[in-house]
Amino acid sequence: MEKEYMLVVLAICAYLFGAIPTGLLLTRFFGKEDIRKVGSGNIGATNVYRVAGRKLGLITLVGDCLKGVLPVILALQVFELTDTPLALVALAAFVGHCFPVYLGFKGGKGVATALGIFLVLSPLAVLTAMVVFVLFLWRWRYISLASIAAAITIAPAVYLTTASLPIFTVTLVVATIVIWRHKGNIERLRNGTENRFSF
Repeated sequence: MEKEYMLVVLAICAYLFGAIPTGLLLTRFFGKEDIRKVGSGNIGATNVYRVAGRKLGLITLVGDCLKGVLPVILALQVFELTDTPLALVALAAFVGHCFPVYLGFKGGKGVATALGIFLVLSPLAVLTAMVVFVLFLWRWRYISLASIAAAITIAPAVYLTTASLPIFTVTLVVATIVIWRHKGNIERLRNGTENRFSF
């Protein structure tokens, strides 16, 4: 019973930590406009980058990534969770970013936080997905398309590098949510109205 209680507490803490709106807090702190009301309206690093500049965009990326890294490292190294509870804590952090209680459950698309999670769970899978991301971004210059391609790649890469069914299962869930949250981008890509990324 004690272990189940600990897992519930860890998952709640991971969710609340993942729900911290890094981009919104940063842009407000530096006196920028409400990131939810400009650009794409998304609180993630790409919109911050476009609206508030490269520096804040990169800091947002790092912050959102840490929201995945820190809870998973804590669960793995301090509490020594096995694969199934570890996967649940990772999922809680990811869901927190995508559906933050602090913002009425309207959050980011989850790419950076997923990156942080899998940097801990499967660095080799991340390397594979990053190669795909960079190639798609270099060829077509759409962050959304590159993110979707990386999301499609990460699940089989995790399966091949971890041999863990719980980790693979949560990867499928995360990848599906990432792709689903890009549905507006997919429609704009089909219509030819999606914004290209400027380096």
